[in-house]
Amino acid sequence: RCKNLSVSFWNSYWMLPSDVCGMNCFWEAAFRYSYMKTHPSEKMHLAVVACGQRLEETVTMLRSAIIFSIKPLQFHIFAEDQLHESFKDILDGFPYEGKVNYTLYPITFPTESAAEWKKLFKPCASQRLFLPLILKNVDSLLYVDTDILFLRPVDDIWSFLGKFNSTQIAAMAPEHEEPRIGWYNRFARHPYYGVTGINSGVMLMNMTRIRRKYFKNDMTPVRLQWGEILMPLLKKYKLNITWGDQDLLNIMFFHNPESLYVFPCQWNYRPDHCIYGSNCKEAEEEGIFILHGNRGVYHDDKQPTFRAVYEAIKNYSFGDDLVHSLLQPLELELRKTVHTYCGRVYKVFIKQLTKSIRDLYGRRSKGS
Repeated sequence: RCKNLSVSFWNSYWMLPSDVCGMNCFWEAAFRYSYMKTHPSEKMHLAVVACGQRLEETVTMLRSAIIFSIKPLQFHIFAEDQLHESFKDILDGFPYEGKVNYTLYPITFPTESAAEWKKLFKPCASQRLFLPLILKNVDSLLYVDTDILFLRPVDDIWSFLGKFNSTQIAAMAPEHEEPRIGWYNRFARHPYYGVTGINSGVMLMNMTRIRRKYFKNDMTPVRLQWGEILMPLLKKYKLNITWGDQDLLNIMFFHNPESLYVFPCQWNYRPDHCIYGSNCKEAEEEGIFILHGNRGVYHDDKQPTFRAVYEAIKNYSFGDDLVHSLLQPLELELRKTVHTYCGRVYKVFIKQLTKSIRDLYGRRSKGS
C-alpha cells in the first residue's frame, strides 16, 4: 500500500510523496497510468437513483465526482418525475467545460411488480437492480448511492474494471471489516457473500458480462440470467431480507462468488469503520477514497466528521481555490470533532483529499 507519510495536510500539501512511497505504491500508480493511457477517450458512466428528499445530497455527490475526475463523465440520473426540473436547473448551471453530460430517467420497474419493487427497503432503492436491463447500450457502469462523496478521481475506481478476471462481473466492498460488529454474520436469515457480506452503496459493474451471465441459484437447477432471477429471489426471500436489494445481491453472489471482485474498505468508508474504533486499516494508511454517509449522518449531529466533509463539498464553488476554499476550512471543522470516535481519526478524512488536490493542481500546471 502507498503510505503518503510525508503529507502533513494543507500546511505542506505540495510535498511530493516519492521519497516515502514504496514499490507497491509505484506499481499501483503505474497500473492506473497504464489503464488510463490505453483507454484515453473512454467515457466513465456513473449512475444514481434519487427519490424523496435526496436532490441536494445527489447534487453534492455529483459535484465531488466532477472536481477531481480526469476522463469525461456521463451521469445517468434516475429520479422521480417531480425532481427532474430541479436537477436540470442545477446541473445546467455547472461549469462542465465539456467534461460532463447527463441524462435524466424516470423511475421504472417491471409493470407486473412495480409497487413491490418500489417499496423494497427504501423508496426506489431497488432501481439499481434493473440498471443492466434499462441501460442496454452501456458496457460498464459505476453505481453509487446518493450519500457518496468522491475524495479522489472517479478514474481510479473505474480502473478496477481492468483488474477483473474472466469470471468477474462486478466489484463491491465488504459490509464490515470486523466480524464482531458485523450485521450479516450475526443476524442475517439468508445466504450472504463471504464472512460479513457486501455493501452495495458503491457498485462497479461490467454490465455486458452481467447481461450474458447465467447465475447459479438455490431455486432451480437451471441457471438463470439477470432478468430472470430477480423476481424469483424476491418471492423466496422477501420475508427474510432487511436491507432489500442489497440482500438480494448478497444472495446472488453467495451462489456465484467467482463473479465478484472485492475492493478494500477505503473505497466505501462508512461510519461503522470508525464509531466502534478505527477498523479500516487501508484508510489509516492511505486515507479515505470514497466516503459513504449512510444512516443520514450528513444531516444530523451524530457523526460531525462526516457532516463536515459533506458541508465543505456542498458549499465549495467551482473555480475557487481548493486549498483555501475547501481543504483549509474543512480541516478546521474536523479538528472540532476530536471528542468523537470518528473525530479521533479525522486525518484519514483529508489525507487522500489533500493528495487529490495536489495532483489536480499538478495536472493543471502541466497543461493536461
